[in-house]
Amino acid sequence: MDNQNLAGDNIKKLASLFPNAITETINEAGEVIQAVDFDVLRQELGATIEGRTLRYEFNWPDKDKALKLANTLTDKALRLDRDKSTGRDGTPRNIDTENVYIEGDNLDALQILRQTYMCRVKMIYIDPPYNTGNDFIYNDHFTIST
Repeated sequence: MDNQNLAGDNIKKLASLFPNAITETINEAGEVIQAVDFDVLRQELGATIEGRTLRYEFNWPDKDKALKLANTLTDKALRLDRDKSTGRDGTPRNIDTENVYIEGDNLDALQILRQTYMCRVKMIYIDPPYNTGNDFIYNDHFTIST
């Protein structure tokens, strides 16, 4: 399985468009790596937003760590489970469809899909796990009196 270095690939793409915005820095392991100088990139782009402006965002604590984790390489792979597969006509154990059902960790599945099916996925539906141990607190019997 050939994993991609997504951050490195994106830096190469930016370097082809904005070579002046690419610089070198030292990573945690002491290695010299390429990085983006966002101040130079902003200058080259011209029309940029400075500071906080009104926009829709989804934020949470440690979002930067989550984004970094999402861009890491994975050594996982998808494995067909024919017993759980169903064909277009409802035939059990048939795999004559473009639809894929994936059961497992959301992050692993999304990393694999990005590496293997980039620009070929029409829709992803993620059903998050609720009340699957002590990690999630969700009231299944929530009601409001009016």
